[in-house]
Amino acid sequence: MAGRNDEAYWKANIRLVLSLLAVWFLVSFGAGILLVDVLDNIRFAGFKLGFWMAQQGSIFVFIVLIFVYIRRMDKLDARYRRSGDAGEDAAQ
Repeated sequence: MAGRNDEAYWKANIRLVLSLLAVWFLVSFGAGILLVDVLDNIRFAGFKLGFWMAQQGSIFVFIVLIFVYIRRMDKLDARYRRSGDAGEDAAQ
């Protein structure tokens, strides 16, 4: 039974990582490269939005995604009760 629980945990973990990487790819590649000409028609803090997304925006999104990952992994660990596993393994 623990094997099934571990497998479900890792599938959920990989699904989370892949979804966050997809968001970062869309923001960095899509907004920073593919849509830069369209976004340059919009101003943000005095800069063209396409330029800003290519230079700063994708980095800010990445930092936000790190915090999203931390929060979601805490919930995932609690769901599968993984927080105390290391201490239990060391005690045995």
